Amino acid sequence: MIEDLKSSDTWRVFRILSELVDGFEALHDIRPAISIFGGSRFSEDSIYYHQALKLAKMLSNAGFSIITGGGPGIMEAANKGAKMGKGKSIGLNIEIPSEQQPNPFHDISLSFRYFFVRKLMFIKYAMAFVIFPGGFGTMDELFEALTLVQTGKVDSNFPVILFGRDYWQGLMNWLNDSVLQHRAISKDDIGIIHIADSPDDVFEYLKQHHKQFWTTQGNNTK
Repeated sequence: MIEDLKSSDTWRVFRILSELVDGFEALHDIRPAISIFGGSRFSEDSIYYHQALKLAKMLSNAGFSIITGGGPGIMEAANKGAKMGKGKSIGLNIEIPSEQQPNPFHDISLSFRYFFVRKLMFIKYAMAFVIFPGGFGTMDELFEALTLVQTGKVDSNFPVILFGRDYWQGLMNWLNDSVLQHRAISKDDIGIIHIADSPDDVFEYLKQHHKQFWTTQGNNTK
């Protein structure tokens, strides 16, 4: 009977509940936070790795916690930059067949079996998303954020920032030339997206969106 329960959907509900509780307990006091996304396949030689590290350090020194997917590549760079600053470095790892290994730069490290629980933690505690170059997983997180803003499930003032115009321009062209032209989205939906080409661009854009935070912090940056 117990073995039957453990393989059932009912038992799966308890596992999901456990992940939710663990996430809420671990992350309840990390605000303000920024979620930084990007591909796991970018090495330390990549310019994007160094830019993610620099941006995370700047934001960390300004008082933000930094949330990533917890793995290698851009995620590692952002966690490492956060550790070099004053804020907390959070890694939300995912259990997948390729066995993504957590990077060693976390103050708080959680591991999730379910993508949707992990994505809830990314959005629940963040004031903005910064999307560095990446693959399918990064795209998933990007479009999840855009859909939540578009449908009003999160504040319409929630910044979604694409880092690296050269990398993302093809996607923007497709959204404008095909998706928008077929009226599957509106011009306002395109306006949700901001593109930045340097850590300083991102930092200044976030300052404009969260002026009250910077006024109360009185911090600078770099």
